[in-house]
Amino acid sequence: MLSERQNLGLAMGVVAVCLFAATLPATRIGLVDTSPWFLTATRATIAGIAGVVMLIVTRRRWPPRHLLLPILACSFVVVLGFPLAAAIAMMTVPSSHGGVIMGILPLATAAAAALIQHERPSRGFWIAAMVGSALVMTFAIYRGGGHSLSLGDALLLFAVVCGGIGYTLSGRLSGFMPGWEVISWVVAFALPVAVVSMLLSWPDDVGAISLRSWTAILYVGLIAQYSAFFLWNAALAMGGIARVGQISLLQPFVVVVLAATFAGEELDWQTLVFATAVVITVAIGTRMRVAAPPA
Repeated sequence: MLSERQNLGLAMGVVAVCLFAATLPATRIGLVDTSPWFLTATRATIAGIAGVVMLIVTRRRWPPRHLLLPILACSFVVVLGFPLAAAIAMMTVPSSHGGVIMGILPLATAAAAALIQHERPSRGFWIAAMVGSALVMTFAIYRGGGHSLSLGDALLLFAVVCGGIGYTLSGRLSGFMPGWEVISWVVAFALPVAVVSMLLSWPDDVGAISLRSWTAILYVGLIAQYSAFFLWNAALAMGGIARVGQISLLQPFVVVVLAATFAGEELDWQTLVFATAVVITVAIGTRMRVAAPPA
């Protein structure tokens, strides 16, 4: 049986996943009028400014020296690696397809947690994670016409690796400070590089960027890149990195629903069948034993 704290962590993880799920559709909207480089740098700048303001208002002290390297590493994969790879991939694949590839993020998170955080998922947990990942990979290839994975898929897989490492480092850092402070330092550390990159990639006709694209960029910067991590980091700390990370299997199907609702993409019965199978897998996986790391 899970404790109330673990159940609350799982619930917060579900909300965070729904917020993250809009990242790929919003990225595609933003890319209509901008480049992947400008979009990535601008979203990082928006998040970095928000993080700095939050740290100043709350008068947080500089992180301890032993946490600086993990924060920098987390900043690299969360603020640069994941968003840039996803943005470039969104130039060639639909957001619904990209969302399905992101479904293997729980397996990457569990693997990273085992290597970095020394969590010890049970054999049943690994089986559930692998079955769920196999389902979303099968779905991705099916939606791609039954062919091999494309370059866009390879970039998304790289984004998945970055996400798994970033989630694990965020969860680990959340053991030393509140989750909102973790992501605030993560985006704040990246702010100088983000500002310079934004200026270097500034479009010649910035006035041609539509309000719709700016709104999408604001969302991925302020929500997906920053405030959604408040919930996610807290969820990882409360429910366990591997267990809560399993909830991310739901993300591809939330993406598909959002794409169907706002972008007119097709939502067919095959998608619903795969969604049901993955939900069952997640339900089983979250109930499997995950041993805590040694004290």
